Amino acid sequence: MRRTRILTAVLALAAGLLSGAPGALAADPPSAGIAADTYTWKNARIDGGGFVPGIVFNRSERNLAYARTDIGGAYRWQEASKTWTPLLDSVGWDDWGHTGVVSIASDSVDPNRVYAAVGTYTNSWDPKNGAVMRSSDRGASWRKTDLPFKLGGNMPGRGMGERLAIDPNRNSVLYLGAPSGKGLWRSTDSGVTWSQVTNFPNAGTYAQDPSDTSGYASDNQGIVWVTFDESTGRAGSATKTIYVGVADKDNAVYRSTDAGASWQRLAGQPTGHLAHKGVLDAKNGYLYLAYSDKGGPYDGGKGRLWRYTTGTGTWTDISPVAEADTSYGFSGLTVDRQKPGTVMATAYSAWWPDTQIFRSTDSGATWTKAWDYTSYPNRENRYTMDVSSSPWLTWGANPQPPEQTPKLGWMTEALEIDPFDSDRMMYGTGATIYGTDDLTRWDTGGRFAIRPMVRGLEETAVNDLASPPSGAPLLSALGDIGGFRHTDLTKVPSMMFTQPNFTTTTSLDFAESNPGTVVRVGHLDSGPHIAFSTDNGAHWVAGTDPSGVSGGGTVAAAADGSRFVWSPEGAGVHHTTGFGTSWQASSGIPAGAVVESDRVDAKTFYGFKSGKFYISEDGGATFEESPAGGLPSGDSVRFKALPGGKGDVWLAGGATDGAYGLWHSTDGGVSFTKLSNVGQADTVGFGKAAPGASYQTLYTSAKIGGVRGIFRSTDKGASWTRVNDDAHQWGWTGAAITGDPRVYGRVYVSTNGRGVIYGDSAGGGTPGPGPGPDPTGACTVSYKVTGQWPGGFQADVRLTNSGTAPWKGWTLGWAFPDGQRLTHAWNAEMAQSGSTVTAKNAGWNGSVAAGSSVSFGFTADWSGTNTKPTAFTLGDQACAVS
Repeated sequence: MRRTRILTAVLALAAGLLSGAPGALAADPPSAGIAADTYTWKNARIDGGGFVPGIVFNRSERNLAYARTDIGGAYRWQEASKTWTPLLDSVGWDDWGHTGVVSIASDSVDPNRVYAAVGTYTNSWDPKNGAVMRSSDRGASWRKTDLPFKLGGNMPGRGMGERLAIDPNRNSVLYLGAPSGKGLWRSTDSGVTWSQVTNFPNAGTYAQDPSDTSGYASDNQGIVWVTFDESTGRAGSATKTIYVGVADKDNAVYRSTDAGASWQRLAGQPTGHLAHKGVLDAKNGYLYLAYSDKGGPYDGGKGRLWRYTTGTGTWTDISPVAEADTSYGFSGLTVDRQKPGTVMATAYSAWWPDTQIFRSTDSGATWTKAWDYTSYPNRENRYTMDVSSSPWLTWGANPQPPEQTPKLGWMTEALEIDPFDSDRMMYGTGATIYGTDDLTRWDTGGRFAIRPMVRGLEETAVNDLASPPSGAPLLSALGDIGGFRHTDLTKVPSMMFTQPNFTTTTSLDFAESNPGTVVRVGHLDSGPHIAFSTDNGAHWVAGTDPSGVSGGGTVAAAADGSRFVWSPEGAGVHHTTGFGTSWQASSGIPAGAVVESDRVDAKTFYGFKSGKFYISEDGGATFEESPAGGLPSGDSVRFKALPGGKGDVWLAGGATDGAYGLWHSTDGGVSFTKLSNVGQADTVGFGKAAPGASYQTLYTSAKIGGVRGIFRSTDKGASWTRVNDDAHQWGWTGAAITGDPRVYGRVYVSTNGRGVIYGDSAGGGTPGPGPGPDPTGACTVSYKVTGQWPGGFQADVRLTNSGTAPWKGWTLGWAFPDGQRLTHAWNAEMAQSGSTVTAKNAGWNGSVAAGSSVSFGFTADWSGTNTKPTAFTLGDQACAVS
C-alpha cells in the first residue's frame, strides 16, 4: 500500500508466545521489589497487514527462510506448520527503532547463523543509531553491535537490497551498505566489529526529494546491495569478486576482483536508473539487474532489466517490454538455483491495474507475463488466487476491469524462488506474503495457484483498541488497513472496516451502556472521515464531516450512544447528537485536543491539550478548563474514564524532560493525584476486576521500579505486577492498551508494527474449559524437531484424539532420554522434573473433539545427543507414536 508508515506516535517519541518460538530463549528476572506474572502472549490474528520488503532463503539448507519487515521485525519460516516465527520481540522500549529491519542475511556456510541490520529512520525521528544483530541459533537469541550511523528500515528505498551480505566462501566476512553517505562497511569477525571500507569510491547520490526539510525523503539512499560471485573463491578464502549497488543513476554498480582491496565502476553500464537488485547466476556467468527511475517502494515510473556477462563484460538489455510501454520500475528479482536460466522479476510500482510478474526460462532472451490482456479491458491470468485464509485481502472491493480483486499485489520488491524447489516461490507485497507451490505450471500452459503464505507474520501498526462488555471482544484502529472487528482472536476476520474504508483509523469508541453503538474516525483521500455502527462494528454508515476536516483525530461516544464529540485534524472540536449529520463547534477547548467520554454520564466529555484538562457537562457543547495543575505539558498523553465510575479518570503520559507518569482523578478531572510508584506511563486501560476485588483491573505500558514493561494493578494502582518479560517487549507499545471486561487478566497491547498482542495470565485469566477428567480412548502423538542449533532446539508436538469421545482437558507426559531441558513453551503449560516432562492444555485448547488434534511447541537445551522421546502418556494411558 502507498504509505510511508510514519505514525504520530513515532513523532511523539522524537520530542508470542505466538505460533512459534520467541525471539529470545530466556528473559532476565525482574528487578527486586517488582512482582511478576507468567503470561502467554499471542497475536489477535490478522495475518500480514504491512510491507514485506525482503525474503531470504538459505542457499545450503532446505526450508530455511527469513522475512524482514519495514517496522515489524524479522521472521523465520517454520516448514512443519507453514508459519512464520517472530524473532525480534525482545527489542525493548528504548531501542524501539530496532524493529525496523533494513536487511537480513542467512549464512550458507553455517545455517545456524543469521544477521539483521536494524534501525527504522535515518532522520531525527529515530533517536538511536542502527545496529547489526547476530544470532548463532537462527534468531532464537541475539547479540548486537551498535553502529556509528543510523539505518532506515522504514525509509524510502527500503525495498532495495539486500544491503547486508555474507561472504559465501569465508563466512566471517560480511559487508553492509549504509545510507546517508556513510558508505560501505565490512566485518571480518562474523559481525562483532565493523569498519568502513574507506577505499570504496561512491557513497551514493540519490534522494527521493532533496527539498524535504524533515530529512525523511531527502536522505541519500546510499549503498543498496552487495552480491558475491561465489565461483571466484574457495572454502575458507575470501571471495574475490564482489558487486555493489549504489543509489546513483549514473554510477549504479561497482565491482572488486581482489576481495575488496580495490573497487571500480563497472564499465559500460546503463545510466539513468537505479539498480534496485543485483542477482548473480554464477553457473552461467550472468549478473542480472533490476532498474527503476525511483528508489521505491511506492514510486517509480520507468524501469529496465539488464544482464551483465561476467566473463566478457557484455551488457544486454533483457527488458520484457519497451521502456516506452512501462509506467513502473523493476525491483523483485530472482533466479531458479535448480535451473539458473530461469529468471523472474516484478514491476513493483505497477499500481494500476495490478502489479506484474515476468518469467524467463532462457536467461532473459524471452519473457512471459503473469497476466496479459485478451481484448482490453479483459485479461487472462496464468494463476489462480485463493485468499480464503486472509479474506480481507479483497478489501471488499468490486473493481471494474482491468482491475481485479484480490490484486496480484503492489510494492512487490521481494521475490524469491526456493533454491531447493523450483515449484515454490514467495513474494512480498504492501500487505502480505503471497506464494505458490506449483510455479512450474507457468511453463506448461497450466495455471499456478497463489495463496497467502503469511500466517504468524503480523505487521500492523495499532493506533487504538477497544474491548466492549458485550459483542466482539476486540475492536482495533490500525494504520494502513483501517481496523478489524475480532469475534474470535484466533481467526482472521473476514474483512476490515469498510463503508468507508479508511486508509488509517486514528481513533474509535463505543457507547459504554450501549456497546452496539460504535464510532471510528480516520484518514481517507476523498470522502468522509467518520463512520458509525449500530451493530457493534459489524456494519457501518459514513457520517458527514464538519467543514475543514482533513484527518481523523480523536472521537468519543456518549455513554448511552446518544451523542458524539469529535476532535478532527484540520478543524476544531465539534459535537453532535445522533449520527453526525449536523455538527456544531464546541467552545472552550482548543483545536487538536484529545477527547474522551465519561462512561456513566452521557452528557459529560473530557479533553486534554498542552498540559490542560477540559470538562464538558452539556454533551460537548461547551468545555471549561480544569484548575488541575502538574499535568504533562506536551501532547503525548492518553487518558480514559473508568466504566461504571462517574468522574473516575486516569491519565498517562508526559516526557522525560518534564512531568511524566500516571495520574488519577475521582472528581471528573477537577483535580488529579499523581501516583508516586509509577515513574513513567504512556497508556492506561481497564479490564475485569480480579476475583474478590471491587475495582476494575488497571493496565499500563509504563516504567515502574526502573523497569519498562506492561503492568497490571488489581488494587487501584497501589501495587503493580509486570506481566510481560524481556523476551516479549515488542519495541514501542505507547499507543493504546485495554483489558478485557469479560476475562480477568487478559490485556490487549498495541504495537507499532507487530500487530495487536494479547496476553493471558497462566494464573487463571484464560477463558474456556480447564482440565477435566482424564481423557479416555485412544491418542496419537507426533513429535518433530523443527529446528536445531548448537546447544538448543525447537520441537512441535501434535496430540490427536483418535478415540470416539471428546476431551475436556488433557495432560501429556514423556521423558527426555538425553538430559534435554525445557527453556520455553507455547500453546501448553509445560513443566519438567528430572527427565520427566508434562504438558497441560492452556485454558483455550482443552476441548479436543474425536478425530481432532491440538498442537503445542517448545524450545529446549541439549548437549551431546538429542534423541527423540519414544513413549508418551495421556493420563495413565499410552499413546501411539506417529
